Amino acid sequence: MILWGLVVGALFGLFAADFEQYGMILGAIVGAGAGWGLRAAVRAEVRAMLADRGGEAASVPAEPAERGGVRIVNETAAPRPTVEAPAPAEPERPQPPTVVRLPEWPAAPAAPAEPAEPGIVERGFAAARDWLLGGNTIVRAGLVVLFIGLAFLARWAAGAGLLPIEARLALVAAAGIALLAVGFNRRTARPGFALALQGGGVAILYLTIFAAAALYPILPLPAAFALMVLVCAAAVALALLQDAQGLAAAAFAGGYAVPLLLGGDGGPVAVMFGYHLLLNLGVLALAWKKAWRSINLIGFAATFGVAMLWGATSYRPQDYAVAQPFLIVSVLIYLAIAILYARNSESRAGRFVDSSLLFGTALAGFGLETGLVAAFDYGAAFAALGFAALYLGLAVAVRRRGGDGYRLLAETMLAIGVGFVTLAIPLALGARWTGSAWALEGAGAFWVGMRQARWMPRAFGLLLQGVAALMFLALLESGPQALPIVNPVFLTGLLAALPALLTAWWLRLPPLPHSGSRPARAYAGVEAMLGKPVFLAGFLLWSLALIAEICRTMPSPVAGGGAVPVFAAATQQLLTMVALVASAWVAALVGRRLRWEVATWPGRVTLVVLAGTWIGQAALNHHVLYHPGWIAWIVAVGLHLHLLHANDHDAEGAGQRLLQRLGHVGGVWLAVALIADALWLGIDRAALWDSSWAGVVFLVAAVAVLALLAVWAGGAARRPAGERRWPLDRHLAGYHAQAALPVAALVYGGSLAAALLAEGDSAPLPYMPLLNPVELTLALALAVLVLWRRSLIAVAPPYAGFGWVGGRGAWMALAGLGFVDVNMLWLRFAHHYLGVAWDADALLGSAVVQAGLTILWTLLSLGLMLFAHRRAQRGVWIAGAALLVVVVLKLFFVDLSNASGGARIVTFIVVGALMLVVGYFAPLPPRGDESKDAETKEAAA
Repeated sequence: MILWGLVVGALFGLFAADFEQYGMILGAIVGAGAGWGLRAAVRAEVRAMLADRGGEAASVPAEPAERGGVRIVNETAAPRPTVEAPAPAEPERPQPPTVVRLPEWPAAPAAPAEPAEPGIVERGFAAARDWLLGGNTIVRAGLVVLFIGLAFLARWAAGAGLLPIEARLALVAAAGIALLAVGFNRRTARPGFALALQGGGVAILYLTIFAAAALYPILPLPAAFALMVLVCAAAVALALLQDAQGLAAAAFAGGYAVPLLLGGDGGPVAVMFGYHLLLNLGVLALAWKKAWRSINLIGFAATFGVAMLWGATSYRPQDYAVAQPFLIVSVLIYLAIAILYARNSESRAGRFVDSSLLFGTALAGFGLETGLVAAFDYGAAFAALGFAALYLGLAVAVRRRGGDGYRLLAETMLAIGVGFVTLAIPLALGARWTGSAWALEGAGAFWVGMRQARWMPRAFGLLLQGVAALMFLALLESGPQALPIVNPVFLTGLLAALPALLTAWWLRLPPLPHSGSRPARAYAGVEAMLGKPVFLAGFLLWSLALIAEICRTMPSPVAGGGAVPVFAAATQQLLTMVALVASAWVAALVGRRLRWEVATWPGRVTLVVLAGTWIGQAALNHHVLYHPGWIAWIVAVGLHLHLLHANDHDAEGAGQRLLQRLGHVGGVWLAVALIADALWLGIDRAALWDSSWAGVVFLVAAVAVLALLAVWAGGAARRPAGERRWPLDRHLAGYHAQAALPVAALVYGGSLAAALLAEGDSAPLPYMPLLNPVELTLALALAVLVLWRRSLIAVAPPYAGFGWVGGRGAWMALAGLGFVDVNMLWLRFAHHYLGVAWDADALLGSAVVQAGLTILWTLLSLGLMLFAHRRAQRGVWIAGAALLVVVVLKLFFVDLSNASGGARIVTFIVVGALMLVVGYFAPLPPRGDESKDAETKEAAA
């Protein structure tokens, strides 16, 4: 599997990097890592299957196991093991194995961990060591020595000129035949000794024929070829007769080496392929009877190794007619051998699977096939599809006819077939359509894994969909698209989004079944958390596809011109807003019908879309009332309000309730912004920016919103909770306090700015004190602020975080605003009727203005002190007295220095008279009334 992952990863990396070498290297590294992980997961699955079936196997009496000549039999009767001595026998006859009867032990709870696989060098050394030291070491060492001795004898005879070369080779061949004869004769009495002799005899015959044909030109190549085939066939027959796998391996190894031993170009291509095909059929016939894996691997390595070597060095296009049938037949033969191997080998968990043949045939066969069809259009893609059809068809056939015992084999073939389908897509299509096809394939793999309770197909499906989503994002920006909707950008986005949404629908169910292995349990924990993220990813892909379609460009009608957008930038924003809000509305509707909670989530954040669109429109100087933009706003706001109403009825948890409150509160603020945007357009069209009407219009709108909230929400607050209607039944504090607070701050700041800056120019209306638009608006704003404050104070208990509204600080802030309003009224009067310029230096430097301010402050302090005296509020009286002290200080430090004697005289006389009136009519209230003052100050305010 590591090799499979390495090759597939290299191909994909090469494709993704536009056939650059670094892409192949990176892809190979990633693919090898994925193959390693897949191999580990498969082994864990097999171990889990073995553990699951361990109970079933415990009830079946196992055959005695033979290890090192000792046969172990489980029994329940013997408390102590008894050893039966072997019966005496002749020295030449094989000794029967010692039988050790052990008590019955419970089955192990789990299979031991598999040791790490040795490397190629280690395996080769181990094989040589086992051949030399395993079994009868003396015989095998003797064969080596004998072989060397025969070679020395042949060299000595040649050097001494005793015999001609023909006689010498004949003597060597006779020695090989003698070894075969002796070994075959002793096959019953001494099997190990006999097989060693026969193997040595086969090797001597192969080398003798090789020497006669290649080293000395005494045997024609066709004759040598035929003789080697006969030796191979005879050796295989002897191996079958004696059930000797090693002898058959030696025979086939020599048979496949014949073209190499004889040298030359191997003759015509058809002859060489025909010879290998004949040997492969022999391997297939042997696989029908025996599960000899080494023979299968020898044939596979020789066949595909020679084919690759020939293809890399000698292939010509005219050889296609011969090479293609040979490759097809060879692939079919070794796939059949893999199936036969599974049939002839069985474990408790099912049939063994030769992954080397299954994956090796796929990799080697596909690699050779891509070389053969390189000259054809989409040749590699069709080759991948052909291999996919072959493996998928075999998987279905094996599963149907073989039953549960062939499950692992069928699933392995299915995985390889799916891999070829996946590989065919980028080979046939561009990167954009590849992502879409992988998304669909990923959804299909997830569905198969869900139906079969297998976790690996589901993980593979999610991985494919993730890669498809990344490919769509990487290729989102594209060139002009002439057709609406049916263009690659939108369709690929749609094909990436729909599988994700479908997968999210499957993931909404309780934890999906799996095999119960450790990797499966780990994956199941992750999978259980993916339902909501996968849906949100699918909705995001759908939204991006919509945005890409709305922002689509078309080819320029002028030759050589750039791309032309279908819609203007402002229209793109409005259409995007409507599309996203409508999508969220549809998703919420479906989610409620199907009781799919996550589908309602996009509908809870549509306010963000509306606010973002308004900001974008303002940046483009595009107003809400522009045609036909106002239609888009009506539709989007209407859908948003419907979503607010629906979401309020099924909001669960603190998070959703917080989102709902933010939606209502933010909706009020957005409404204020939209009203201001519309008023801005009206003021601009009426050219009122140079008059006081602009500030008055904005301030009146804010005052109206605050008054509406104070009256509407304040009135609902005085009613019982059961009599309140939506939305105040759930969000009374949100509208009455939280949404109204920024509006109140806006009214306060706007009033302060209008009072300080507004000149009072209300053309075409003449300026009239107290009755002009500026003063009337300021008075209205102050009255509404007081109304809102009183409505909040009336709520019992007060809203959380709004207790300060009834405190002294809020009262002083309102008093300060009123003080500024009154003073600026006098300044505007002086500007319009006394001819003082509307300039800070001119106003503050005017003696008349300063005298008026002094008299005005005195009147204000008189009013405060009279009010405090009648209400017995000592604190208010002290405030008025403090203002009066300021007046006196102003008289001596400001008014006394004025050059105008008349203004100074009038100021001092009026202030002095007013102070006498205060002292007579409003003396300081007694201290005992201070407690009463504290109790009644709220009502007085």
